Amino acid sequence: MRALSPASIAPPFARYSHGVALPAGVRLVRTSGQLGAAPDGTVPDGAEAQAEICFRNIAAILAEAEMVPANVCHLSAYVTDRVHMTGYMAARDRFLGSVPVLPSSTLVIVSGFTRPEFVVEVEVWAAAAG
Repeated sequence: MRALSPASIAPPFARYSHGVALPAGVRLVRTSGQLGAAPDGTVPDGAEAQAEICFRNIAAILAEAEMVPANVCHLSAYVTDRVHMTGYMAARDRFLGSVPVLPSSTLVIVSGFTRPEFVVEVEVWAAAAG
């Protein structure tokens, strides 16, 4: 993967790349949107706690495909209010840790999810050598 950050546009607002170029022949994994429900079905309060669960789920899905967070090339997240952005971003930054190439990213504020207690949802694209 190679980050695409043209000098002719404003830098990213946070820890992400404007674009990511993938080499030919990679395998792709696309996750469904992950919500903050623990394995026992409980849903913690707050975006940060819910996002932690989302990213744990994503890590498990990636592991099943023999991938890790460094394979994530795009991340899309949805929160139900601007107040949830800080908690989500803290969990996202921990998930990405020190990955060598930051993924591209989209963050959207939405009116809600299937159940009112959910305040964040995260989905990713990941790529690894064939």
